[in-house]
Amino acid sequence: MESGPAIFSGMVFALFGGGLLVWTASRVRHGKPVAQGVNPVASATLASVAAVVALALGAWCLTRV
Repeated sequence: MESGPAIFSGMVFALFGGGLLVWTASRVRHGKPVAQGVNPVASATLASVAAVVALALGAWCLTRV
C-alpha cells in the first residue's frame, strides 16, 4: 500500500532531474545562458547539481519500494 507514493515521487524526481539535466546540457552546448543575468558557469553548475540531486532522490525513492 505504501509503495504507490514511493513510486510516484521517485518517478517525479527522476523525470524532473533528467529533464533539467538534458535542458541544461542543451543550453550549454548551444552557448545560450541557463539563467538570465547570472554568471554562466555558476548557473550551469547549480542547475547540474540540482538535477543530479533530483535524480539521486528519485533513485532513493524507487529503492524504497
